[in-house]
Amino acid sequence: MKKYIIALFLGFSAMLQAQNAVSGTVTDVSNQPIIGASVYIPELHKGTTTDADGKFAFKNLPNGSFRIVFSYVGFKTVNQWIEKLTKNTVVNIRMENAVLEIDEVIVSTPFNKMQSQNVMKVEHESIESLQQKGTSTLIEGLATIPGVSQIATGTSIGKPVIRGLSGNRVLVYSQGVRIENQQFGAEHGLGLNDAGVESVEVIKGPASLLYGSDAMGGVLYFNPEKFADAHTFKANFNQKYFSNTLGSNASMGVKTSTDNWKFLARGTYNTHSDYKIGQGDRVTNSRYNETDFKTGIGYNNSKFSTVVRYNFNKLDLGIPEEGLAEQTYSKDPESPRQEVDNHLLSLNNVIYFGHSKLDVDLGYISNNRMEFEDGNEASLDMLLNTYNYNAKYHLPKMGQFEAVLGVQGMHQTNKNSGEEYLIPDATTNDFGVFGTVNYEWGTSVLQAGLRFDNRNLNSLAHEAGEEEHHEETEEEHEEHEHHGGDIDALSRSFNSINASLGYKTNLSETLVLRMNVASGFRAPNLAELTSNGVHHGTNRYEIGNANLKTEQNVQTDINLEYGNTHFEFFVNGFYNHINNYIYTSPTGEIMDDSDVFAYVQDNARLYGGEVGLHFHPHPLDWLHYETSFETVTGKKDNGDYLPLIPANNWNNTIRTEFKIKNWFEEGFASLNVNTTFNQDNVSGFETSSNGYTLVNLGFGGKIKWNKTALNVSLNGNNLFDKKYIAHLSRLKTDGIPNIGRNIVLGMNFNL
Repeated sequence: MKKYIIALFLGFSAMLQAQNAVSGTVTDVSNQPIIGASVYIPELHKGTTTDADGKFAFKNLPNGSFRIVFSYVGFKTVNQWIEKLTKNTVVNIRMENAVLEIDEVIVSTPFNKMQSQNVMKVEHESIESLQQKGTSTLIEGLATIPGVSQIATGTSIGKPVIRGLSGNRVLVYSQGVRIENQQFGAEHGLGLNDAGVESVEVIKGPASLLYGSDAMGGVLYFNPEKFADAHTFKANFNQKYFSNTLGSNASMGVKTSTDNWKFLARGTYNTHSDYKIGQGDRVTNSRYNETDFKTGIGYNNSKFSTVVRYNFNKLDLGIPEEGLAEQTYSKDPESPRQEVDNHLLSLNNVIYFGHSKLDVDLGYISNNRMEFEDGNEASLDMLLNTYNYNAKYHLPKMGQFEAVLGVQGMHQTNKNSGEEYLIPDATTNDFGVFGTVNYEWGTSVLQAGLRFDNRNLNSLAHEAGEEEHHEETEEEHEEHEHHGGDIDALSRSFNSINASLGYKTNLSETLVLRMNVASGFRAPNLAELTSNGVHHGTNRYEIGNANLKTEQNVQTDINLEYGNTHFEFFVNGFYNHINNYIYTSPTGEIMDDSDVFAYVQDNARLYGGEVGLHFHPHPLDWLHYETSFETVTGKKDNGDYLPLIPANNWNNTIRTEFKIKNWFEEGFASLNVNTTFNQDNVSGFETSSNGYTLVNLGFGGKIKWNKTALNVSLNGNNLFDKKYIAHLSRLKTDGIPNIGRNIVLGMNFNL
C-alpha cells in the first residue's frame, strides 16, 4: 500500500501546474485597515499578517478551492471560501466586532465544514482556553467540556469518558493519525502532552463511519500547533508552577517559515511530587515526570502540500498502592512504578488535481510500556508497534453535491519481553473502505455515508512461566506460578457494516436544528479475548472470553442551538443502544488472592445529554455568564446499571474581560462553581458516591512592552480545599480522596 501511495503521489504531482495568488485588504466596519490581523489557509498550513495598510498576499498556490481564515482579537473571525483560485484572486474582508462564539473549521469530519454548516455537533476547544482553567493535565482540561469526563488515577493518569463510554470505545487522533498505546488498560493515560497542541475537537457519538473500529463512543481529535507565518521567526517559553504537587511544567518552542518551507520544534518537561488531598496528607507515590518533544517540517508549492511531524513522549510515574503513607516531597517515583515511551511519526500529503484532491495520512506509533514491581528490571514489558494509513479522495463538486471516498487500515504487532503477560504476542490487521456524500441547499445540509470494515486478529499461545529459563528456587517457582494461567492461541476475524445519516437546518436566523443517526462498532480487544491472570492495575484476576462478539451500536442525536449577539442556548439529547456490550462481572471465586472477574456480554443502552447557556448582557460587554448541565444513564437490558458511568454535573462560570491602557490586554477574571451530584445508579460491584462542589478562581492577561509580550495567569482550583472522592477515581476503592487546593501560576513569554 505504501509503495502505491508514493507512486501515486509522485506521478500526479508531476502532472500538476499552477501559479495562483490571492491578495486583499482587511478593514473594520468603519473601513479602517486592521493592522496585524491573522490570515491563514489551514489546508496549506500557510499564514501571514496584514501590514500597516491592512493588506495581505499569498503566492504560488495550487489549483482548487480553499478556505481562508481571518482573525483578530476583538473581532468576529471570518472564514472566506474561495471556490476557484486564479492567478490574481482578490479578497477584501470587512471584520465586525466579536460576538459570543467563533465559527470554527471542523477538521475531524470529512468535508472540513464550518461548525455552522456541519451536520454533526462537534465540540471545539482551543488548548489555550483549557489551560486558562488552570488544570494540571490535558485530560483534566478535556473533562471541563460538557459530555466529557475522566477515569483518573490521582493526577498522573486520566482516561477520557464520552457520554459514559471509555477505554477502547473512545478513539484518539493526534497529528492526523490514530493513537495506539494499549488504551484498553485503565492504568494507562493518553500519552499526550498539551504543549504543541493547538486545539481539540470532540465527536460525541459513534464515528465508525469516519474512523472504523474503536470509534463507537466518540473521538478526540487533537490539532497540532500551527507553523509560523511566512518570513517570520518565533520563539516562546512557557512556565507553570503548581502549589499542591510542588510541580513545574516548562516548555520552549521555536518555529520559522518561508513561502514554501516550514519548521517548528518544542520541548517540554513536567514534574510533580505526590499530590495532597483536601485538608490532609499527600498520596504516597502519586508523583510523576514527563518529557515531551515535538517537531515538524512542511513544504508546499503549487502542486502539493506535505507535512512530517514527530512526537516523543516519556512518562515515568508512580502507582499509588499504599495510600497516605510516607510523606515526602520527592519527585522520583518508587516501585511499583510505570514507564511509558511513545514515538509518533506522521506524514500528511495533499495532492491537488484542480477540482479534486487526494489526502493521504501515514503514521507509525511505537509504544513501549513497562511496569516495575521492585528494582529496575521490568516485570511487565510490552512493545506495541502500529503502522496505519488513511487515504481520502475528494471528488469534484457537482452542484451542491460533495463526496469523499476513502480507505483506512493498520498493521499492528504486540511483543512481550517481561515476566508478566497482560496480553499475548499478537498481530492485528485492519482494513476499511467508506464513502460519504454531502448535499447543501440554502441553510440546510443532508449528509449520508456507508462503510465496511474487517479486523483480523492472531495471537500466539503463552504457557504460564515459559519465559523463565534459569533454574529456580522453590520460592521463585511459587512466585512465578501465580503470574496467571495459560493463554491459548487465537485467530479471529471481525466484520462490520456501518452507516450514518444527518440533517442540519436553520429553523430561523438564530435557531439551528441538527439530527443524526449513526451506527458504530468495536471489535473485542486482546485483553477481553485472552486474559488469564492477575491484572495489577485493577487488583483482580481477569479471565477473557475467546468467543466474544463484536459490539454494535446505533445512536440517535438531536441538537438545538439558539444564538444572537448577547445570548446563546443549546440542548443536546442522545439515545445509544449497544448490542453485545462487553464488561467484567465477578464470578464469586478467588484466585491468587484476588477476586475473579470474567468478561461477559449483554445488550445495553445509554441515554442523556447536555444543556447550557451563555449570557453576555448589553451594555456590559465585559461580562459573561456560562452554565451547563450534563447527565448520562447506562443500563443493561435486565435493568441493572452499567459500571463507570459519570455522575450528573452542573458547571457555572462568571467571567469578565478587561484592558488596562496599552500595557495589559486580553485581561480576564473568572469565578467557577462546579457541582457534581451523588451517583447512586451503580453496577453490582460498584459503590455509590457522594456529590461535591468545587470553587475555582482565575485571572490573567497579556502584558506588553515594545514588541515583546508576556501572558500571565493565576488560578486557584478547589479553592476551599474540599475533601472529596470522584466516582470515576480508580483510588476510590481504597478511600483515597482527590487533589485538594491547587494554586497554578503560568507565564508565557513570546520572544
